This record gives sequence, structure tokens and C-alpha cells, in this order.
Amino acid sequence: MNQACEIAGRNPFQVRPITDKEFYQFKTLIYEVAGISMAPGKKNLVMSRLTKRLVHYGLKRFDEYYALIHSKQSPDEFQIMVDLLTTNETYFFREPQHFDYLIEHLIQSWKGDELRIWSAACSSGEEVYTLAMVLAKYLTGKPWYVLGSDISTKMLASCKRGVYPISRMGSMNQEFLHKYCLRGVREQEGTFLVDSKLRNCCQFEQINLTKTLPNIGLFDVIFIRNVMIYFDQPVKRVVVDKLIQKLKPGGYLITSHSETLHGITDKLTMIKPSIHQKKG
Repeated sequence: MNQACEIAGRNPFQVRPITDKEFYQFKTLIYEVAGISMAPGKKNLVMSRLTKRLVHYGLKRFDEYYALIHSKQSPDEFQIMVDLLTTNETYFFREPQHFDYLIEHLIQSWKGDELRIWSAACSSGEEVYTLAMVLAKYLTGKPWYVLGSDISTKMLASCKRGVYPISRMGSMNQEFLHKYCLRGVREQEGTFLVDSKLRNCCQFEQINLTKTLPNIGLFDVIFIRNVMIYFDQPVKRVVVDKLIQKLKPGGYLITSHSETLHGITDKLTMIKPSIHQKKG
């Protein structure tokens, strides 16, 4: 039994499996809104993530839900749909070589004014707080600023809370856990809270990277990891060009190790795979 039927089986409304036509509607919509290109293999993912919203409204077909999010009946539902289809899990100190590189080649020798870093697709905030921990330890006494942005308002709300399951620690060592986090006890056991002093040093903003970027200033480092894999080549070019405009000359643009900027831009120099520096 597929997930849609399992969920529907616990409710009085029998949600029908998503059709190819309905999947194409949502596939086209999420591309137009967020630039995310969904392969046919994502059909079950769309169905599983949206089925509970159909159940919530007592709908049987996905085209009915598609009509609802475009109506004025539920003005907040469109953002809920975007949140559900763009959310991805991450964890602390993911791909730690990037943080090691910044510590060795930028942070420890920093002699400028405020060091500014932007996590441009921050999901639930683990990358932002990883950066904050690194800066707090290695940039003692010097000003720094970390901005986290995402298209999902649900994820940004999670970022601001700063509460995570222990399973999201990734490769965070005990020093960082003890110095910058509080372990949950009793009903909060199995979680940890990022210390308020660190949370207060980080800002979060809803930004759609495929649209006109807000006036957020220039950055010394921009992280854009584990999101480019969801873009096709035209969207990658648009997004990377926008990010480069927000990068200071000589600043770093960092992608994940599974992503490449080959053929995307000539305004960056590859220092090593996944680490690029702005020319000029």
C-alpha cells in the first residue's frame, strides 16, 4: 500500500494517488517558484509530502489541492506547499573540510573589519550555527556576522528556535557541544539547544535565490551547499550570478562536494573542488 493510501486509510477521505498530469502541475509550479527541477522519480515524494494537506481539507484529488493553493480560500496554504516540497535534512559540521579550510586560510589570519558569511540555503539552520561556533572559537574579540536564508518559512522558524535532535550533531566534537549547546533533560532528552548568546549573533531571512535579492550587503564567504543539485543549468547560472554580485572581490563561494560550477561562470577561480574565489 502506498503512503497516500495509508494516510487516507486513517481518515474518512480516500486520497487518490497523484496522476502524471497532477505531478506535472506541481513540478512546473515549484520550478517557477523556487527553480527546483523535479525528476519523474520525485512523483512519490510529492504525493507523500502533500497527502496530509489534502486530508486536512477533505480533498480526494491533487488537482483539487492545486486549485485551492491558487485560490483566496486559504492564503497561507501556498507557502505551506512550498515549505513541504523544498525542505531537506542537514546536520552540523557537514563536509567539515570546508570549515577547516576557512579556519586555516581566512579566519585565523583575518585582519579586516567585520567578517561576514552567508548561508544561502540554510534549511533548518545547522550550517549557520556551525559557522557561528567556528567563528566564536577562532575569531575571538573580532566582529563577525552570519546570515542564514531559506525559501521555507517553516525552516526559518526552526532555525530561530535552535533546538535539534542529537542525531543532527554530525561530526560536532564534544568541545563545541559543551561550550555552545545545552543538552536537553527530562522531556527534552535526546535534543540540544544552541546557546542563546550564539543564536543572538545570527540573523535569518526568507530569501528566494531565483528572484531579485534584497539589500543584504556584501559577504566575504557565501555557502550554497546541497541545493544546486536541484537546479537545472539555466537556473544555476542565474543563481550563481546573483550570489557573485553579493560576494566581495576575493571572497569565497562554497558548494558541496557533490556539486560543480563547471560551465556556469567565468567570474570565479576554483581553489579546490567545491571552493571558489571571486576574481578581481
